[in-house]
Amino acid sequence: MKKLTLLLFFSFNLVVGQTDTKIYDIIEAISADNIKTNITTLANFGTRHTLSDTISNTRGIGAARRWIKSEFTTISSNCNNCLNVFYQKDLVKKNANKRITKDVWVVNIVAVQKGTKYPNNYIIMSGDIDSRITDPNNYTDDAPGANDNASGMAGTIEAARVLSKYKFENSIIYVGLSGEEQGLFGGKGLAKYAKEKGWNIVGVMNNDMIGNIKGVDGVIDNRTFRIFSEPVPPTETEQQRKARRFYGGEVDGISRQLARYIYKTTKIYMPEMNPKMIYRLDRFGRGGHHRPFNDAGFAGIRIMEAHENYTQQHQDIRTENGIEYGDKLKFVNFDYTKKLTAVNAINLASIASAPPSPQNVGIGGIVEASAKLKWDKVEGAKGYKIYWRETTSPTWDHFKYIENLTEFTLDGIVLDNYFFGVSAVGENGYESIVCFPSKIIR
Repeated sequence: MKKLTLLLFFSFNLVVGQTDTKIYDIIEAISADNIKTNITTLANFGTRHTLSDTISNTRGIGAARRWIKSEFTTISSNCNNCLNVFYQKDLVKKNANKRITKDVWVVNIVAVQKGTKYPNNYIIMSGDIDSRITDPNNYTDDAPGANDNASGMAGTIEAARVLSKYKFENSIIYVGLSGEEQGLFGGKGLAKYAKEKGWNIVGVMNNDMIGNIKGVDGVIDNRTFRIFSEPVPPTETEQQRKARRFYGGEVDGISRQLARYIYKTTKIYMPEMNPKMIYRLDRFGRGGHHRPFNDAGFAGIRIMEAHENYTQQHQDIRTENGIEYGDKLKFVNFDYTKKLTAVNAINLASIASAPPSPQNVGIGGIVEASAKLKWDKVEGAKGYKIYWRETTSPTWDHFKYIENLTEFTLDGIVLDNYFFGVSAVGENGYESIVCFPSKIIR
């Protein structure tokens, strides 16, 4: 009887809290020393500018991407060739914009860890390979790019090393993207490639600058990080836009749901961290490599440090008025990069372990004292969570767990006063990203 009680408690805990000791093992396995070694190696290539040397074995973006590919290949060899490692490239012609001064191959390094149950569902972690200094067209002078963005690239390699030791139901892609500083060309190329291959991208976690803890304003913080997400996809139709005026959803697009998932998972497994959801595509007027995926209709967010230091970002290496400028290795906090790498790894593992999100979620209950939800059955789901929250709340705060049903009525919950969503829960207790209703039940 005691054993049965414990098993029931464990099962309930998985469903309610979504806790699994494997996730804690993943956190512990992330190595700050490995990250330091990887960032140091990338910074020591001198410059990784997209238009820099591709022949040298010690300097330039060509040497950097060959080294990254060799790292992914070594990781794969250590997991019985569990990663498919390859180059994905596109030729960008001179004058494609003002930052492309000659024809250049923009080359991404892709490592695919295939899922066992949903192999065509992909969750992506990305870092950027390239670097730059003050003049975006200067591809010869030193641009170590230790934080921007050797930190994100090193974190991606380390996540691959750790997660490759496990098997997941969904596929995971670890990728180094090129051409970010010249116009987000690597992301555009991979998003187009994904469309051509028919990949179902569940979400993209773009890591861009995850190594700085001291802001230009003097604030030092090694626990807070930002999750940028756009409100609704740019691919929404005019009909969908008009419907939002009456039914809501202006802060509930697919990228925003991914951001909420990352926030929740982090708070459960790494409560010492302080994730901040920023309701914006990216920093004010700026961009990152999740945007091309958003443009293609995929969910994508940016994970980055909370406090930037602009004296170290896109700067010629120099000292002026006692201020040391430049994106140098000495300014990177490797323990902080380890923490944000762990944030990525546990969310990759959680999403990759979960069934797909429910589709065709409908909602009804207009002028009634109840909310009705209905959705398509999800293959592999043990049950579902119906979530609701105050319309002003940033997070899903309440839920009802059900099994063996694909529709449910929440009695006493007035539709007008809340937003709603549905997630699928697998036999293993892992939960999908929440799906916001897309149609009305009359």
